[in-house]
Parts: sequence; C-alpha cells; structure tokens
Amino acid sequence: MIGAGIFASFAPAAAAAGAGLLVGLVIAGFIAFCNATSSAQLAAQYPTSGGTYVYGRERLGDWPGFFAGWSFVIGKTASSAAMAITFATYAVPEPWVKPVAILAVAALTVVNTLGVTRTALLTRILVVLSLAALTVAIVVGFTHAAPTAGHPGSPVTAYGVLQSAGFLFFAFAGYARIATMGEEVIDPARTIPRAITTALTIALVVYALVALSALHALGPAGLAASSAPLSTVAGTADAAWPAVVVRIGAATAALGALLAMIAGIGRTSLAMARNEDLPGWFAAVHPRFRVPYRAELVLGLVVCVLVAVTDLRGAIGFSSFGVLLYYFVANLSAWTQDRVHRRYPRVLAITGAVGCLVLVVTLPVVAIFTGVAVLLVGLGYRLIRLRVRR
Repeated sequence: MIGAGIFASFAPAAAAAGAGLLVGLVIAGFIAFCNATSSAQLAAQYPTSGGTYVYGRERLGDWPGFFAGWSFVIGKTASSAAMAITFATYAVPEPWVKPVAILAVAALTVVNTLGVTRTALLTRILVVLSLAALTVAIVVGFTHAAPTAGHPGSPVTAYGVLQSAGFLFFAFAGYARIATMGEEVIDPARTIPRAITTALTIALVVYALVALSALHALGPAGLAASSAPLSTVAGTADAAWPAVVVRIGAATAALGALLAMIAGIGRTSLAMARNEDLPGWFAAVHPRFRVPYRAELVLGLVVCVLVAVTDLRGAIGFSSFGVLLYYFVANLSAWTQDRVHRRYPRVLAITGAVGCLVLVVTLPVVAIFTGVAVLLVGLGYRLIRLRVRR
C-alpha cells in the first residue's frame, strides 16, 4: 500500500471532488477497513493461497468464486497498466511516457518468466525508498505553496466525493496480497489478521498527511492538473533535489508494484486454469523456471495494449471497478461465517459490501461500461464451457 498508488491517485481524486477528496479519503479508508476485517477473518479460517477466489468458492459457491477471481484478474491487470504509466510519468518527459511504460512492462514480464521474483529484502528496500520520498513531499508541501494553491478547483458534490473515494481506494488495495499468503506464513490465523489491520492503519495515516500537504502546496485545482502530483509538490521548493528524490521514489515504487502484480496475476490465472475457470492452456508451468509463463506472457501483452490505449485516470478507474467487486464477494463470504470463525461484528461485512457497490456505480461511466463488458466476457466463457462439458 505504501507504493505507487499514493503517487498516482490524488490527481484524479482532486479532479472529481476538489478539496472534498479529504472526505473521499475517509470513505475509502473506512470501506477498506471493512474489507480488511472480512479478508482477515476469512484468511484465518482458510489459510491457503488464492484469496477471495478461494473464499468465494468455499462460502458462496463456484460462480461467486469465479466472479471474484475474474474481477481480481481484470482489476489487477488494469492496475499493472496504471503502475507502468505512473513509473514512466515520474521517470521521463511527457512525450516518452507511453513508449517507456510499454518497455517497462515487457522487461518485467521477461524477468517474471525467468523465475526472478521480488524478495522480502527488496520489499523492505522499496518501502524505505517510498517513505523517504513521501516524507520529502510532505515536508515540502506543508512549508511551500504554489501560485495555484488558492484556486478552488472542482466543486464539492456528493457524487464527486464518492467518485474520489473510488479512485483513492485504488491506493489501499495492497492489503489483499497479505491474505493470499496463507500457506507461507507462520501461525496464519494470528499473523494475517494483525498484519492486515496494522498495515491499513499505518497506510491511512500516511495518506492523510500526504493529502493535506498536497492540498496545501498546490490547492485542489493544481493537484487535479498535475500528471505527477507529488513531484509537482516537491517542485515548489527552492532547491531541485526534493523533486528528484520524489521522482526516484515514485518510479521505484511503481516498478516494484508492477513486478509483484505480474507475478500475482499470473499465479491467480494458473489457479483458475487448473480449476477450468480459465482455458487450460494457461495452466502450463515452465519445466525449468517453474513459473506460469504462458499466463504471464499473455498478461504482459494485454497490459502493453492497455498502456497504449488508456491514460492513468482510465486505468485507475477500471482497476477500482474490478478490485471493488472482488472485495464485494469477500464481504459477502465473511457475512456467512459462523460465530466460531467471526472475529469482527457482522455489520462490518455488510457495510463493506454495500460500500463497494456504491463506489463502483460512482466511478467514471467509461470505466463502468468497460468493466461490465470485460466481466461479461469472463462469465460468458465459463457458462459456455460448462454447457459444452455437459
């Protein structure tokens, strides 16, 4: 969560809600908390890899499980495009953003197919670099102001605030990865719930500081107009080095997130292919490198196409559509758990489910229609496959 999302999501949120993005941040954080409690107690009962794809199948049936898995795949594929664009936006001048983003996707796809994955040590390094960059941005933001700081930006409306919450939810979505690690964690029933809630609390505090400092430095209008908002915040300082630090931190965080997403989506696709929820062709594992190379190569190609045809706002909106539906299934699954396995009040699960649907319907219309179309393609594939098998 302390990664590329925080460097990218504040600009579209400010465009949607102006200064109301602070309210949107609170809403996104609360819904993320509800989702986190549901994911935590499900992970404690089902300490296995797969996340809500598994929980949906176990608690609700095969179709809801497929719905969650397919939503995860399409949402995180869009997230991968957003991460690539974020990396290039902070790393190179505007004319080079799309070509460099596509090259980054191609390079990291090749890295993943060779079996090279991000280690825990690298994760710590990336988090330290990201926090260092965010600290610089926060300090500069609270101590400097651009000429645009007094411009009000978009009017604050209920619809705009909810849409900003949908955009900002994109930055919170990282805690889902903790729940998918059930087979690789010591004492998962204790460790995973604590890890999810602790990580979410820390992230919310950091996000609030970043949002307040960015609004102070740029104002709602300036924040909405920037393609690299935290770099613009750092650029208000008298010296040049703060902007350089923020650009390096953002680019590093985006590359790390992209590397992890390609690996994670490939393995979710592998699990779905083994259950015949995706074509069996995707279930192939490389005999030497032991990775789902076909799934990752196709994923890399799709992400390159998305980078070429969409912008950052569109990628974030489409990603939020898929991820919010993924957590909708997680909340419904948690709602069905019995008292023995329930760790949090049941009302949190139903609140999270309703909140996810509300944020989905307030996303940009293009993101909704595109998401529904891609979702129907997956559901149609499964329906045809079941009828053919019968």
